[in-house]
Amino acid sequence: MTTAKRKRMPRADRMRQMIEVAEQVFSTRGYAAASMDEIAELVGVSKPMLYEYFNSKEGLLLACIRESRAVLREVTEQATVGAVDAEDALRRGLLAFFVFIRERRQAWSLLRHEMVLIGTTAADEVEETRRQQTDLIAALMSGHFDNGSFDSGDELQAEAAAEFVVGACERLAIWCERHPEVSPEMATEYAMDVLWSGLRGRAR
Repeated sequence: MTTAKRKRMPRADRMRQMIEVAEQVFSTRGYAAASMDEIAELVGVSKPMLYEYFNSKEGLLLACIRESRAVLREVTEQATVGAVDAEDALRRGLLAFFVFIRERRQAWSLLRHEMVLIGTTAADEVEETRRQQTDLIAALMSGHFDNGSFDSGDELQAEAAAEFVVGACERLAIWCERHPEVSPEMATEYAMDVLWSGLRGRAR
């Protein structure tokens, strides 16, 4: 009588599973209180296997942040495809962001609460997420706003405007945590009321 061998999960799928579980544990318990033992048990693997994949608990945290950043970039870019004008593109991008933080509460909580408690490497990864969104908004501006709408080809003003949008949306997202009755659609319109008034004059 032969015993059927258990099918091994592909490495990429196993890594994704580990990240999903770790994100849940980190956001629930906090990075400092979370243990690799608990994460390994919930995933159904040995702790040495976690270290084989990520080297350390911080390495696992960094993987969680990078995964969230990749998803945020994808949903934001996809949301703005087919936008008919600058206002439509901005509204679509904002809505994608607020839907992301509503549907991915654990990922947002991880970015929101842990960045002041962890080392500089993880803090840099969080800042890279902000830079990613700033770059996306700056690219949106170049695609939907007149070339001369910012001073004489000076990219600094365009970058400053993009930083303003990202910073304002981050603060509004934090405010939304205190007001769960505010839907992503409502948050988007609140943001548009303030942000678009300063940008509409530059639109084509």
